[in-house]
Amino acid sequence: MITPELAETLTKYPLYSQDSKKKDAICICVFFIGRVRWYVLEGQPEGDDFTLFTIVVGMNETEYGYASINEMEAIEIKTGIPELPNVKIQRDRDFVACPIGFIQDAELQEFLTQMEAVL
Repeated sequence: MITPELAETLTKYPLYSQDSKKKDAICICVFFIGRVRWYVLEGQPEGDDFTLFTIVVGMNETEYGYASINEMEAIEIKTGIPELPNVKIQRDRDFVACPIGFIQDAELQEFLTQMEAVL
């Protein structure tokens, strides 16, 4: 999931590097499975893993959180159809890094607006 190019990009955005940037924080990439999306803001290697700071959208609650690439790689949804492979988390290859406030995702933008009101 972490390509050499993505690892290189993330060196510019280590953990805690975008604190307090709010909607101006750069979203580096997006991972997804089904309707769940991880908007990646920061990340760095930690041992044989990679820790990402993300906003995860599409579950019960939208929230900021840390994600382990090793754990994300282990997630899969069983299709129940023998001819079809299980579904794994994928990276949106068409996504271009941009400020998180520019992303056209209503759930994400509602969350960011609520967070700005609290902070």
